[in-house]
Amino acid sequence: MEKPYIRLDKNNAAVLLIDHQTGLLSLVRDIDPDRFKNNVLALANLTKYFNLPTILTTSFEEGPNGPLVPELKETFPDAPYIARPGQINAWDNEDFVNAVKATGKKQLIIAGVVTEVCVAFPALSALTEGFDVFVVTDASGTFNELTRESAWNRMSAAGAQLVTWFAVACELHRDWRKDVEGLGQLFSNHIPDYRNLINSYIKLNANK
Repeated sequence: MEKPYIRLDKNNAAVLLIDHQTGLLSLVRDIDPDRFKNNVLALANLTKYFNLPTILTTSFEEGPNGPLVPELKETFPDAPYIARPGQINAWDNEDFVNAVKATGKKQLIIAGVVTEVCVAFPALSALTEGFDVFVVTDASGTFNELTRESAWNRMSAAGAQLVTWFAVACELHRDWRKDVEGLGQLFSNHIPDYRNLINSYIKLNANK
């Protein structure tokens, strides 16, 4: 039986950015590195745009995984930041789980590195505790397409919804009449082709 459509709700969603660390990013090979970083920052920016509760976490920073990507810390200076001492599954860390539950949100938008471990393990764990999980596929990365597909299949079979950052933004926004220029500018900053579209729109309306 297929799961019914669950719409993302900006009043009931939190974002979990898991292990976007400098060392781990070097492992991402299933997507172009520049495009991947753009997608991660796009997700971060839309998270700020919609003012969603955000939790940052890293694993074993002192080891080869390295520190958190600095742009994320700069974007969310006041967000809960859990540096896990060693737990591979973020859900095994009590501080992380407490931070998630403290948001009071039931929809979790999750992205991280690497997809089949750092994303899949907490996503599957959250699903077992009754959360609705939305995995941002293009802001998560891993070694190759085979491992990516295996992870997507595993999470999807368990009930996670696979989404892109652009789909997340549109589903949260719901109606263009709320703010064309604001969201349009966010899209323009991360999608070159969209920049042409929104610039044309702005100039057209300026001449009216």
